[in-house]
Amino acid sequence: MKLASFIYQGKRSYGIVTRGGVIDLGRRLGDRYPDLKALLAASALQEASRFSQDQDLLPLSAVDFLPVIEHPEKILCVGMNYAAKRQEFDQHNPAPTLFVRFADSQTGHNRPVVKPRCSSEFDYEGELAVIIGKGGENISRDQALAHVAGYSCYMDGSARDWQHSWFTAGKNWPSTGAFGPWMTTSDEIPDPHNLAIRTWLNGHMVQEDNTASMIHKVAELIEYISTFTRLSPGDVIITGSPGGVGKKRNPPLFMKAGDRIEVEIEQIGHLSNLIVDAPVQAAAAIH
Repeated sequence: MKLASFIYQGKRSYGIVTRGGVIDLGRRLGDRYPDLKALLAASALQEASRFSQDQDLLPLSAVDFLPVIEHPEKILCVGMNYAAKRQEFDQHNPAPTLFVRFADSQTGHNRPVVKPRCSSEFDYEGELAVIIGKGGENISRDQALAHVAGYSCYMDGSARDWQHSWFTAGKNWPSTGAFGPWMTTSDEIPDPHNLAIRTWLNGHMVQEDNTASMIHKVAELIEYISTFTRLSPGDVIITGSPGGVGKKRNPPLFMKAGDRIEVEIEQIGHLSNLIVDAPVQAAAAIH
């Protein structure tokens, strides 16, 4: 089952994505579960699946995709988690590298990704996103995948010239991280470490790997993260990017307005976004 958050005729909703269109779950279940995060928190995926054969569909072309989870309590990101990426950045620390994103740094499929005006090194990173369905703390890796609701694509846009010796400033400009198009539920992905992952910039493949190349696997990451913070339904873990990023190319390759960036993960989906420049902010009035 593929679940998306979207706007239809000016109203926020969520639903099941099928070949023929979108089944609007918000119209059917919204009085109890106002958004996808609430559906996960209520452990109501099975209830939602009862509508999966409905033929009353919204056309895909009529919905405006939002981030899969629009307001996660936590977005935890893993850096340097593929062997090729660690080699590019000459990283040797064996512990997971973690940083955070804020919810307002996200955007949805086919919506603009905004290049920060203060950055001349806006880089791409295609990643597998893990959406938590069952909360908990001190989760053992043996039980960790049972806490996963599903998986999605993520384009973790990075202002490299703002990362310095930490990541937070380079990762949290508004609408720099694309999340979607939808969440593929975990029952359809029995092994999250056997998925081809690819990134294209303007139609040219710039990253290609397999999630089998992750150094710290999904279950290990959930165990590690839940040791120091409680995970909640709707929380998102972004699991790291393969090698091939623009910063380490010769010459460097960065995104600019008018570029199209795409991330595809086997069995999950194909995320596509146009890069735009950030609007010029009017100067504050002086009193």
